[in-house]
Amino acid sequence: MNPSVLVMGFSTRHVAQSAHAAGYMVYAVDHFCDQDLSWYTKDRIRFEDLAELAPAVEEMCRRHPVDFVIPTSGAELLPSEVPVLGTSPAKAARFMDKLLTQEFFESLGVPAPRLLAGGQYPAMIKPRNGSGGWRNRVVRSSAEEERWHAEFENIPFILQEIVSGVAASVCCLSDGRGGARAVAANLQILRGEGEFCYGFAGSLTPLDHPLTPEIMRVAERIAAASGCQGTLGVDFVLGESPYAIEVNPRFQATLDTVERATGINLFSAHVKASRGILPGECRPPRLFSLRRILFAERDCVVRDDLSRLFPAVSDIPWPGSTFEEGQAIVSVQAWGKNLVEATGALDTHIRRVRQYIE
Repeated sequence: MNPSVLVMGFSTRHVAQSAHAAGYMVYAVDHFCDQDLSWYTKDRIRFEDLAELAPAVEEMCRRHPVDFVIPTSGAELLPSEVPVLGTSPAKAARFMDKLLTQEFFESLGVPAPRLLAGGQYPAMIKPRNGSGGWRNRVVRSSAEEERWHAEFENIPFILQEIVSGVAASVCCLSDGRGGARAVAANLQILRGEGEFCYGFAGSLTPLDHPLTPEIMRVAERIAAASGCQGTLGVDFVLGESPYAIEVNPRFQATLDTVERATGINLFSAHVKASRGILPGECRPPRLFSLRRILFAERDCVVRDDLSRLFPAVSDIPWPGSTFEEGQAIVSVQAWGKNLVEATGALDTHIRRVRQYIE
């Protein structure tokens, strides 16, 4: 019998779904606790802000016997008395700090956007810690930089040169001992407008781009040197050449599209990699898979049960849920044997979902 796992972090549905499909008993501590999370978990605790995450994890471990914890976004550095299945907080800390990540890329000779000194503009300003890209912003003057500091309460930051191109990522598996395997390359769909234009808004797997083979090779080398265990992601910007941006030492938000496109159960692969077993050469993806997060264009309510649209939707809100402008409402999924078919299906699914949002 497979052991029980506690998936913890800001958003856990994608990992819980994969673990459930792999036959595990799954518990979750999650910020959203969407409707479909309840389909894949035996018990759940919702937290409001990250300060409540650790007490919620402790409460869940008191309620149930948990064999392993699985960190997702926001929980990478959370200490736990229960063994971590994947990258330890001590190893993850290096990659949760963007300055240390930059130094890591430089030590490998991997091209990355150049760090800028204060007063050099235009620049990409980023918090040193955190994920999702929603606080990343281009600043063109000291006044714009000061507004950023005021908005985010003077958190530690870095300034980088701006590199333009396609946002991409590679999903990898690493055994933590110098072995790694690149599983799939993905297009990262960003919000693209407004203050949070660099925030994650979805993914496409596989990435059809001339630089895909190169970033698969580079990501595999990065993963092998990282010391991470299990699945991890490496983000890139693809211009005339690729620039490495970040390492995510945990399950990535691209999990849904990677699994559907490749047919791999990523949770099972994560468990094996954490125990030193890597897959052989991965087969080319069998489908094109898309996920797009819908954000509220204005304050709205979802009165109907969107679960009737499954599997075209995930991260499904409970009927009657209200959303403020800019908040994530639901993920829309689509797939096809080619990109045209997958994109057409996504457009159809989005139109259907919007009919239920008031």
